[in-house]
Amino acid sequence: MCGIVGYVGPKKALPILMNGLKRLEYRGYDSAGIALLMEDGLMVAKSAGKIARLEETLGDTDYDCTHGIAHTRWATHGEPTQLNAHPHTDEKCEIALVHNGIIENFRTLKEFLTRQGFEIKTETDTEILVHLIRFNYKGSLTEAVRIALPQVEGTYGIAVISSLHPGVLVAARMGSPLVIGHGEGENFVASDVSAMLEYTNRVVYLDDGEIATVTADEHNITTIQNVKITPQIEEVSWTLDMIEKEGYDHFMLKEIHEQSVTLRNAYRGRLNYDEGIPRLGGLNLQYDELREIKRVIITACGTSWHAALIGEYIIEELARVPVEVEYASEFRYRSPIFDDHTMLLAISQSGETADTLAALREAKKHGVTGLGLVNVVGSTIARETDGGVYIHAGPEIGVASTKAFTSQVMTLSLVATLLGRMRHLSVQQGQEILDFIQKIPDQVETILQAEEQIKEIATQYYQANNFLYLGRGINFPVALEGALKLKEISYIHAEGYPAAEMKHGPIALIDENMPVVVIALKDPVYDKVMSNISEVRARNGSVIAVATEGDTEIADRVNHVIYIPETFRLLTPLLSIIPLQLLAYHIAVMRNCPVDQPRNLAKSV
Repeated sequence: MCGIVGYVGPKKALPILMNGLKRLEYRGYDSAGIALLMEDGLMVAKSAGKIARLEETLGDTDYDCTHGIAHTRWATHGEPTQLNAHPHTDEKCEIALVHNGIIENFRTLKEFLTRQGFEIKTETDTEILVHLIRFNYKGSLTEAVRIALPQVEGTYGIAVISSLHPGVLVAARMGSPLVIGHGEGENFVASDVSAMLEYTNRVVYLDDGEIATVTADEHNITTIQNVKITPQIEEVSWTLDMIEKEGYDHFMLKEIHEQSVTLRNAYRGRLNYDEGIPRLGGLNLQYDELREIKRVIITACGTSWHAALIGEYIIEELARVPVEVEYASEFRYRSPIFDDHTMLLAISQSGETADTLAALREAKKHGVTGLGLVNVVGSTIARETDGGVYIHAGPEIGVASTKAFTSQVMTLSLVATLLGRMRHLSVQQGQEILDFIQKIPDQVETILQAEEQIKEIATQYYQANNFLYLGRGINFPVALEGALKLKEISYIHAEGYPAAEMKHGPIALIDENMPVVVIALKDPVYDKVMSNISEVRARNGSVIAVATEGDTEIADRVNHVIYIPETFRLLTPLLSIIPLQLLAYHIAVMRNCPVDQPRNLAKSV
């Protein structure tokens, strides 16, 4: 949603904070700002737009200070202007604060503070926080934060500094992630580890309701009720090169090309071939407990929701267990029916998606076994679930998810195979599935070698205003994901539909100006999909088909064919999505769109 970084130590703070902001820019890039503690007080600089604009504002001045906070914003309250940018300060400019989250009762607090004589200058909810801390300040910055926060309803991750307390940074968290980086004679605070990975890989993850007082030499953590916490320092396994472009023009392109590696990482060390079964000890469930599961609910948002839809097909077919896929944003606000044999699986790349986390917590209130499928180790969902599986995709910087999606689908395939082996799948059937799984990375690499062909197709359609994506069965969610990728990064209106539903409305849109992407693989519904293609062609629509290698029939029926290798039918989404990711990427580049940072989007919301 927003990116926070803070530093206390002996080094110059400005370059550390600016480098951290650039690492976090995928979390928001509407505006940016920085607060440095100088000898004569706080220096605050802010600008609307991306971090490069903030650099222009700061100029070449060499600020010789070692203590500061910075922020890159994804706007929720107030337009992305310089005035609304963080950090926000109190009226005396003695306290500065950056915030990630939403204060839901900010209007009530604003009225209270106005009656107390505070002048509210911005449209943001964040400014209310800094004035509330000032109102409660009695000589201790930490205590002022501690007294102020119980009055707040909503979510926050905050970092606060004050000219009255040099060398002290106060951080607190409720619903928005914050990490403390543990250095040698220096400490860091950030929204995620990428901002500090250049300096340390030793971190402490703050939990909800915790406050940290951070100096160069130590960090003391307590609850809001002032109960002391003994933190556990963890070592991050990610390396700096994982968050660099490494010669690629964009992070998204790099991450598309990493998928042959990340898919292998998703199953590495998890396949027991002799028994034809995946080993997923992180689920924390014994085999007899897995057999007792009679119903699975998968909850997620965005791309993760599309992965969940694919998981529904795989689990129901391999394990014969009914699966419901729920938008987390809707699930959390209704009254779902649970029983003792229901398992909830929460999917989130970041492990911090607010709606997915809320859905998980709601399910756990009802005593449901809550499992997580996340990428980020130490994330909130990973810590709050009863068990789960890491997808091991590595850091994903591009806002439009690619490698995390395929790693989620791969991991769901492992879960489905495990559940199936606990029921009716034989050892031989399990081994056959594992064989297909192990071939997927090399098959992905084969598809990536067709990038130039896909790029050529993009040159013919990048000026289109609308796209339609069609798929059937397990590849219908792939059509949804392909359409989402295109509209996210190229700003072209695109819709995904089950191919058979085209005649129930979307067919009215088809003409010579409407490109239609069809996933037409050699599977049980192949002939049906071919009929759908004929319906499009009869109305002068242009068809781009994703087809199975060796299918010569389809070439005469469509305008363009992108072939993918043949695999087990339930694993085809792992291959069929790759051409759609590349097509979206190259169309966006040709339209001069900011691929890694599309407008109005942020990585983790």
